[in-house]
Amino acid sequence: MADTADTHAPRTPATSRRKAGRHRGEGQWAAGHLTPLNGNEQNKKDDDGLNVRTRIETIYAHGGFQSIDGADLRGRMRWWGLYTQRKPGVSGGKTAILEPEELEDEYFMLRVRIDGGRLTTEQLRTVGDVSQEFARGTADLTDRQNIQFHWIRVEDVPEIWRRLESVGLSTTEACGDTPRVVLGSPVAGIAADEIIDGSPAVEEINRRVVGNPAYSNLPRKFKTAVSGSPLLDVAHEINDVSFVGVEHPEYGPGFDLWVGGGLSTNPKIGVRLGAWVPLEDVADVHEGVVALFRDYGYRRLRTRARLKFLVADWGPERFRQVLEDEYLQRKLADGPAPEEPVQRWRDHVGVHRQRDGRYYVGFAPRVGRVDGATLSKVADLAEAHGSQRVRSTVEQKMVVLDVPEEQVEPLREALSALDLTTSPSVFRRGTMACTGIEFCKLAIVETKGRGSSLIDELERRLPEFDEPLTINLNGCPNSCARIQTADIGLKGQLVTDAEGNQVAGYQVHLGGSLGMEPGFGRKVRGLKVTAEELPDYVERVLRAYLAERTEGERFAQWAARAEDGALK
Repeated sequence: MADTADTHAPRTPATSRRKAGRHRGEGQWAAGHLTPLNGNEQNKKDDDGLNVRTRIETIYAHGGFQSIDGADLRGRMRWWGLYTQRKPGVSGGKTAILEPEELEDEYFMLRVRIDGGRLTTEQLRTVGDVSQEFARGTADLTDRQNIQFHWIRVEDVPEIWRRLESVGLSTTEACGDTPRVVLGSPVAGIAADEIIDGSPAVEEINRRVVGNPAYSNLPRKFKTAVSGSPLLDVAHEINDVSFVGVEHPEYGPGFDLWVGGGLSTNPKIGVRLGAWVPLEDVADVHEGVVALFRDYGYRRLRTRARLKFLVADWGPERFRQVLEDEYLQRKLADGPAPEEPVQRWRDHVGVHRQRDGRYYVGFAPRVGRVDGATLSKVADLAEAHGSQRVRSTVEQKMVVLDVPEEQVEPLREALSALDLTTSPSVFRRGTMACTGIEFCKLAIVETKGRGSSLIDELERRLPEFDEPLTINLNGCPNSCARIQTADIGLKGQLVTDAEGNQVAGYQVHLGGSLGMEPGFGRKVRGLKVTAEELPDYVERVLRAYLAERTEGERFAQWAARAEDGALK
């Protein structure tokens, strides 16, 4: 897709004009339906979200929070990675009751996009410095390879941007109805077992679409993943578009194309289009999928605006045909599916030999919770042990690259002193948590602290448990922590305790997975647990699994066949 100069007017292919009435009322631009059908679409039509940066720099940073226009505050500022955070002390029971202005504080979350998880030590140190100076030390690792600050004042945003951009980082389109961060293998270009290095494609995608007004008004957020790792390390099954490394029997290494994945309240596993894409064509195909989504995506209801709904309605054959005929103007080669990974863990934790003889060292913070001072120390430690490159992962972990062999053990010891272990327990390694009620306006329950204490309890109660296991905690139904695809997924909600009181708790999903057999966890009727009872429940169900499993049976497989009583 070479021509992106037309920033707002969608293309209207002849085939679409003939079928304009077929999806009337869904707001599809390609069908000629350009009139906004809800407030969000009207706001985007009124002014591109990218334009709000000028107002932040020239008006809001000087006038403070009270000077911010409401449409910018709760809409367009997301295009620059800014969300208002939750007002302290507002209980989870008020989440769905209060108006936005009653829920929000006068501080912001600011998301730094880290495409491919790639960071230099200089960039990581800058993130740490910004955290300590402007964000009260906050700097959470997300499962989208980003880093999130909290407690940000709008007055400080221009200076934060200046510092981040001076080292090549950005918050551009980290949120909003835009092409979000491009996920990439944390060990792209260095892993000894890599099928193909997707880094050039990540860079070219970023260059073409990020900040490009041609793609800054999509129906909803758009998530991308590119990885040539045989470990399938970017959760490709649940992105809007994914490029998965495969070896074509005739053409050699390239990528298998997936579309239409996503979770939230209506989860769907992505589908293969059966197409093989060479490295040099990935950015073209990605741009075609983004443009197709812009033009054909549903814009009437926000709850049905993600690409997954269009893919579900069309099916992979029609989607591929429209992509090839109307956007690429060429056919894609057919290709093979990815092979099953040989390992259960795909987070790159531990010590691994690189193809150049050096090593990469992956470590596990607790549920992604770090702080600016720690990140600055990690940058210092990496440099002191011979490295200038670090990576974030989609499992809320980090990896130090290029470590000489003689520096591996000293680095591991130094990281351990920061409580950043390279040989974590199953529970520390496999537990993730979203932001939760501490900062998120959508949340109903707390997650980060609960997840951390759960790790401690399970390590104490089940010290010999060594089966790979994922436990994902989410503060609301939106599944930012991927609850449906975890072995044990915990969806935050208010539940009734033994005394009849409404308290914080979780609905339980059991047996979800990505990778080997992607699928969503099982919900057992009435299976909810209070936050206080959570360690007891998880211990009980894991002991039932240990007692009943067959040889080599994974937790997800057992949970799918177990009697309801064993799961309660």
